[in-house]
Amino acid sequence: MDQGDYDKAVRLIDEAHAQDPKKIEVEGKEIPYELHYSQKMSSYLEKRAPDAPDNLRLAIRAQHLRRWEIPRDSYPMNKVGYHAWRTYLKKRQADIASQICLECGFSEGEANRVAALIRKEDLKKDEETQVLEDVACLVFLDDQFEEFEKQHDEDKIVRILQKTWGKMSDRGHELALEISMSDRARSLVEKALSGG
Repeated sequence: MDQGDYDKAVRLIDEAHAQDPKKIEVEGKEIPYELHYSQKMSSYLEKRAPDAPDNLRLAIRAQHLRRWEIPRDSYPMNKVGYHAWRTYLKKRQADIASQICLECGFSEGEANRVAALIRKEDLKKDEETQVLEDVACLVFLDDQFEEFEKQHDEDKIVRILQKTWGKMSDRGHELALEISMSDRARSLVEKALSGG
């Protein structure tokens, strides 16, 4: 994979993220949420797998590509609807990322690999897919969990934390325990890990 092709792909992915209409404030500056999210993903990848290959770096950066265009409420607001929404998003995001890779001069095999990672194929068997899952879980715990837990009852939060923990590798667990959290969030994590 040529460095120039890689840099161009990252730029196009970030340009797409920058179109997210949802904005958040980070260190006094307003930025599109999905651009912030993708930067967090890349930051955690550096902690989880600093020597990651470019295809994994691109998949990490593109995991939520244009996600805001398919809102959660466009599917039924139940468990089946949630899973259908997530499945569709993974396929769509993988297809968009693959197209960007091809436009940037990647081989079809390289583009397909980025797409397979975004779809999280062979989770638990493929080390790179596991790294992506770890990173997504770490960003959830670091960046989304405290707001998320305010919107749901404690039993549901504990179950979600247990499922999240079950998806992660041992290294992912180590990094998760290093995340700075409020006392409330930390107590929920401890409850989930103790069997809740």
